[in-house]
Amino acid sequence: MLLSQLFSKCLSVSYTKAGVSANYALKRDGTTLYIFFEDSDGKTDWKNNVDFPAKAYRRMGKTVWFAHRGFLRVWQEILPLIAADVADRHFQKIIVAGYSHGGALALLCHEYVWFHRPDLRQTAKGVGFGAPRVLWGVKTPSVKKRFENFTVVRNLQDVVTFLPPAILGYFHVGNLIKIGQKGKYSPTEAHYAKNILTELLVYEQTLRSQNSTPPNV
Repeated sequence: MLLSQLFSKCLSVSYTKAGVSANYALKRDGTTLYIFFEDSDGKTDWKNNVDFPAKAYRRMGKTVWFAHRGFLRVWQEILPLIAADVADRHFQKIIVAGYSHGGALALLCHEYVWFHRPDLRQTAKGVGFGAPRVLWGVKTPSVKKRFENFTVVRNLQDVVTFLPPAILGYFHVGNLIKIGQKGKYSPTEAHYAKNILTELLVYEQTLRSQNSTPPNV
């Protein structure tokens, strides 16, 4: 599935609310499980977005790493509701995707899949469309390894993908795909879903014209 197709699904799927502000969707297609996370929806989401002091995330074995406190809080509301599906050995591939605020949750979910389904570490994929930075501190090899199959899609000047600021210690992990044209959109307009989708389609068509294969999941 092309990234543009995955993003379209992420935008059109029907979401379920969990806890105070978490919105997620599970889609099952044979032995493939899709987990989607919605963008910011309401004042509570925005409150979590700006609650960016880092918090230690100690649940993953001996490795201690730090994440955006607000996103971590929302992720922990959703986690109990999807844990059984992630653990279900019927699923031989898990694809996680989210837009904006949901892209941050997708990153945390992807890491959860990586840790709890070691049999899928080569095939599980995660994508954050217009996703903000989530991790904080030192980008160690052991942390980087968890996100080798995670991709952040940035529509060049998209302001959300530059938040929280790197100067505060936050960083992206995984693969960063840059789409769009410099100066075509304002930093805010570059984050609009319709513009991300438009530029994804242009990006994929450009790769085809160069006889290259567009990235897929």
